[in-house]
Amino acid sequence: MTNRSTQGRVPRPAKQLVPGVVVQSALGRAPRMDDVATLAGVSLGTVSNVLNRPHRVTAANVARVQDAMAQLGFVRNESARHLRAGRSSTVGYVMLDATNPFFTDVSSGIESTAEAESLSLFLCNSSNRAEREVAHLERLREMRVAGILVTPLDPSAGHLAEIAASVPLVVVGARTSHEICSVSVDDVLGGQLAIQHLVDLGHERAAFVGGPSDLTQVKDRIEGARQAWREAGLDGANLTVLGTEGLDVDQGRAAGERLAGLPKRRRPTAVFCANDLLALGMLQHAIATGCQVPGDLAIVGYDDIDFARAAAIPVTSVSQPRAELGRAAGRLLIEESNTSGHVHHNQVFKPELVARQSTL
Repeated sequence: MTNRSTQGRVPRPAKQLVPGVVVQSALGRAPRMDDVATLAGVSLGTVSNVLNRPHRVTAANVARVQDAMAQLGFVRNESARHLRAGRSSTVGYVMLDATNPFFTDVSSGIESTAEAESLSLFLCNSSNRAEREVAHLERLREMRVAGILVTPLDPSAGHLAEIAASVPLVVVGARTSHEICSVSVDDVLGGQLAIQHLVDLGHERAAFVGGPSDLTQVKDRIEGARQAWREAGLDGANLTVLGTEGLDVDQGRAAGERLAGLPKRRRPTAVFCANDLLALGMLQHAIATGCQVPGDLAIVGYDDIDFARAAAIPVTSVSQPRAELGRAAGRLLIEESNTSGHVHHNQVFKPELVARQSTL
């Protein structure tokens, strides 16, 4: 007679120093839920309940299933579970430039909000390239993430509305013409603050350094700078706009060299950089060539990253609430993904000027 208590069961293997190694080798493949059920001597439904609804299972059966999983080295397939449920526990953020600490701080804010909701954050870097941005957005949509955050090259680009039609989407760092949630900073005001600070210090020749000029943030900061210059009644010809190919330290150093090459009567006595990395490059060039900062050249950056205040000559900067931008964007994304009849919001923060030794 067959003993019913052992029918269909696999004898428990001997205790192993490395759980799962021997059993997986014997199976010849990764263990599955039915392997766990067989080894634990319970039904497949019981294993499923231990994984998803443990409160429905007796403590003894929970212990048996967990012990079997440990021996088999079983790891649940989260991707498959989320696919069946139609919902992921992951959100994605497509940042503009992973080399800029500004976006690291923004992503930290997003991550703190995501973690509070038991969500994981998947980071992508477009590297200021439109084709990479589109590719990352499509890949995240294919992954069926719970939602997407993006700092786009062009907030009016049509692919954003297309993605937002199928996945909750929040634009970070810029406003968009589409019906999409966004979190941004008033960059026109930021440009005004920077130039007004330099005007108040008595500068009558200044330069704006930054590019590419088709980036919305750069365009807005130039506009604000020009507005403040006009309102001060200063000659527009004395506000030089110096474009750059990118927004990094190397471009800042190159811009410093170009400014230094101007005739002295036209050379600006102050410069407003579109971000802090450019300002740091400008500062490096000034120090290397013996230019006194701020005596010969006052420098203002934008973003107020940690490196700005830690520089050899701490850099005056227009401060953005970087982590709060991320947290606010994360909250909007979670609200949209969890709320039916969601109403889109465009949250705009105000920047502040932080004056330091590079201008004072």
